[in-house]
Formats: sequence, structure tokens, C-alpha cells
Amino acid sequence: MIWDFYFMNWKIKEDIKIEKNDLPDLHPVILQILSKRGLDDSQKINEFIFPDYEKGILDPFLFSDMEKVMERIRIAKENKEAVAIFGDYDADGVTSSVIIKETLEKIGISPIVYIPDKKLEGYGMNLKAIQEFKEKNIKLILTVDCGITNLEETEKANENGIDVIITDHHHVPEKIPKAYAIINPHLENSGYPFLELAGVGVAFKVVEALYRKFLPDKIEQLKWILDLVAIGTVADCVPLIKENRTIVKFGLIVLSKTRRLGMLELFKVARLEIDENNLPDSRKISFQIAPRINAAGRMDHANTAFNLIKEENQVQARSLSLELEGNNQARQKATAQLVDEIRVLAENMFKDKKFIFAVGEHFPIGIVGLAAGRISDEFNKPTAVLNKGEKESQGSFRSIPQVNIIESIEKCKKYLVKYGGHSQAAGVTVKNENLNNFFEELEKVIEDELESKDISPVLEIDAEIFPKDLDFELAESIKKFEPFGEGNEEPVFLMKNLMVDNIKKVGNKEKHLKLFLKANDGTPKVFEAIGFNLTNGFSHLKLNDKIDTVFNISIDSWNGNKKIQLKLIDLKIKI
Repeated sequence: MIWDFYFMNWKIKEDIKIEKNDLPDLHPVILQILSKRGLDDSQKINEFIFPDYEKGILDPFLFSDMEKVMERIRIAKENKEAVAIFGDYDADGVTSSVIIKETLEKIGISPIVYIPDKKLEGYGMNLKAIQEFKEKNIKLILTVDCGITNLEETEKANENGIDVIITDHHHVPEKIPKAYAIINPHLENSGYPFLELAGVGVAFKVVEALYRKFLPDKIEQLKWILDLVAIGTVADCVPLIKENRTIVKFGLIVLSKTRRLGMLELFKVARLEIDENNLPDSRKISFQIAPRINAAGRMDHANTAFNLIKEENQVQARSLSLELEGNNQARQKATAQLVDEIRVLAENMFKDKKFIFAVGEHFPIGIVGLAAGRISDEFNKPTAVLNKGEKESQGSFRSIPQVNIIESIEKCKKYLVKYGGHSQAAGVTVKNENLNNFFEELEKVIEDELESKDISPVLEIDAEIFPKDLDFELAESIKKFEPFGEGNEEPVFLMKNLMVDNIKKVGNKEKHLKLFLKANDGTPKVFEAIGFNLTNGFSHLKLNDKIDTVFNISIDSWNGNKKIQLKLIDLKIKI
């Protein structure tokens, strides 16, 4: 009998027959994993393991509208026009706003930056902002990480003699705004071959074009903004492949050398060791840097994060960092409370449903997306969490791989005030009078979509290995896959028939499970394994149990000593 706690199904990817190995120095296990991920020849593998900045960063003028954008900015510069940047309140939008503002300033334009209040204004451009721009005699708006769904707002800007340049990366709806120019890789005939850029990646292409047109003698300085491009790219969970991989790979190096006082103070307050001797990885961005930047917009206003990144006074940077830290702690507490509340609904009202939705007047708008993500992950169902206002409700959706949530929402758009997003995450605003009809129709759409699909959780395993395979050579080879992230997940391994030699409960409230596992091949090998937050799930585990285990491989360094550590994902206990 085999018992498992987390995943009902483990799926091991089939080995691929490798006809020719042009890379004999590459560990055979690593070669297999790369082949399974579509990297099946030496050129692809070399490009993946050794990203080349010059080759990996594509020409920004591949965008069909980029020359048009440059010409309009040239006119704004020569005529000394007032220019506005319309941003977004998450880490992707904030970093986008900073790099566009910095670059425009370098070419002689002093733009204002408008980041909407998430609670009061919601996502994307709005008519209140357009009116404010009119009063300030703005002649050109550049949107970053938003705009592709802002039909009415763009039309209003046009009526008031304001040109709009949209830079966005979200799903392109059937009808698009009549903007002066649009830079979005998903746009039909955009001309750009890589579709997966984050909002900050699209902004970076505009910045790169600006350097080429207006600052060709300073083009080397362009690399110094990659710290922010990497943060926004990782934070927005776009696939870390191809150009995104190159951006993040080099951006992490720049982040370790960042000259930004605000970021350095953020590291200190967050107790992050990041410098040239302690290179950051994508996990540090995902779990420690991005949440703090996002916390500003979620709990108060994203201007705090924007101002911190731009701050050049150390005392003020310290103060802003402490403010962000307080926001982040409040965000963690509020999210946990909201998730607990919605979990009760999910377990009762939606037990037999394929779609979970919750609407509440007291749901904090800043964290509904986080709550939807947690519930979706926990119950493996598309989930919506909306804040109900006096006349309208707005909120966020998170989905599962089997459902493209933005396409599902689009089929019900007649009920919506506005919407936007990606295949796995989206946001909507809907009049309260249309709420019931919207959710009824969307539920039918999702049920039809899932009717013949198996949505039981599956744990994808890259390779089964044996105790003899697990050594420092393999562990060091895995580092060549970094940076890990969406689309380039950390390799997952299976090892069978290990025996539990020792069990410890460690960490705050003993939530983490530390195991020492004996090899099954007669060798004296004992592997140290850590299972974060696994203590409760495996409270029945005992000494001498035989287990199959799924894990990531890491190297743990402490006081100059190195050891291989297994990061446990799941166990099956053999009884």
C-alpha cells in the first residue's frame, strides 16, 4: 500500500533517446532534462546555459509601431510638450514607470507620472485622469503595463488633443483603442517575434529604442536599468525563456551591484544579503523583493514604491523602506484572514462546483488577487474574488492550466464595465446589477471548458534518479538552469525506496520537516532533506519507514561547509 498527501498523481516525463551527444561534458541526467524541455541540440543548449546579451536581446525596432513612437517623442521633445506616463500599481507597472521616466529625463523631457489608486480607481486609464491631464495641458500620454482595453479613455484623450502611446503586454481584445501607436507583442502584426515580455519588458524595448535614437553614445548605460527590468519580469510571472531569460540572467547581476539607494535600503530593512558576493536569484525577487513593492499598491498607494526606487536621499529612502515593510506585514495578515474566510465558502458552497467565486463588501481590494491565487492553488479550481462597492464590484481571477480565464471572461464581456489580463490571471469591473448574470454565464463557460478534462493535480517529475547519481557534480550542473521561474521550473526528481533514518521538526512552530534518508543501494549514503510546511501533512511519518520522495536538489552552505540538500515536494510512504 502507498499513501501520499499532496498529489494524487506523479507523472515522470519519458526519457528521450539522444542520438548524438555533442556535449559530453554535460551530466547525462541534465542532458536528459534539457532534451525533455525541447532543448535537443547543442546550439539550443548552449544558448540556454550561456545566454548572450547581444544575441538574446532582440531589436526593439522589430515592433512595427516603434519608429512611429520615436517620431512622436521627438516632436514632444522639440516642442517642449507636457508628457504624462500612466502606470500601474504592481511591481511590473511601477518598475516600468521608473525606467520610462528616467529615460525620458535623459533625453530632455520631464514627464509627470500618474499611478492610479487601486482602491479608488482600479486598473488602467480612467476618465478622471484624462481630465486631470487636460487641465495640465498634457499633449502626450505613454501608458505602461496597461491601456490595451481603454477604448473610452483613449477616445476621450483624442477629443482633448492628447495623443496616446500604449505600451502593454496583456491580452488583446477584439476591439482595440484608437491610439497614436501601440507597442504590444500580442497585437496582430506587431512584428515582434517574442510574445512573452512582461509590461516592464515592453517598456524596456521602448527605452532601448530611445537610447538608440537619442543617446547612442550612452548605450552602455542601458544595462544598468536591467535590475528593475528583472524585478518586474519575475514579479509578473511571465515565462523565463528566450529574451526574458536573458533579461533576468543579466538583471540579477546588475541587481547585485545596484546603485539605487532605495533598493539598498529595502534590502537592509528586509534583511536581504544582496551584493556582489551574494548574487540574488529569482526566488528572492518572487518572495521577498516583489511582495514588498506590491504591498504599497495593495495596502496604500504604489507611489510609495515608485518614490523609493527613485529616491536619492538615504534618510528618506530608509523611511520609505520602513513604510513598505509595514505595508507588507499588514498585507500578510489581511491576506491570511481573507483566505481563511473564503476557504470556508469553497469547502461548503463550492465543494461540487468547478469554479469558485466570492464577493464581499469588506474584501480589501488590494489583496483580492492574492486571495484568489491561494484558493485556486489549494482547491485546483478557477477562482474569483471581488470587492463589492456601492454600484460596482471589482476584483481578480486566478485560474488553472486547463482554463484560459481571460478568454472565458471575454465570452461574458456584455456584463462587464472593463476587463483585462492573461490566460491565468485577470481582473474585471462589473455593475452590481449584472453580478449574478455574469457569474452564472461564466460558470457555464468554465464547466463546458472542463467537461471532458481531467483536472486532478499532477506533479510533473523531470527524472528518476538513484543514490549513486546524486553528487556535487549533478547539484552544480542544476545551477546552469538558473534563473528558475515560470516556464523554466527548477528540475524535479524522484528517488525511490529510501529509509527514514531520523526525523526533526524545525522552524517557527515546528512547521518544517527535516529528514535524514538512507540510501537503498547498499552504500552508506545518507541524504538530508527539508520539507517546508510539511510537518502537519506527514505527522504519522516514523523512523525506518520506506518512502518514495519527490524533491529539488540544492547545495546548502554554512560556515564554509557545503552539503547536498533535498528540498521535499511530496512523499509516498510504503506500508
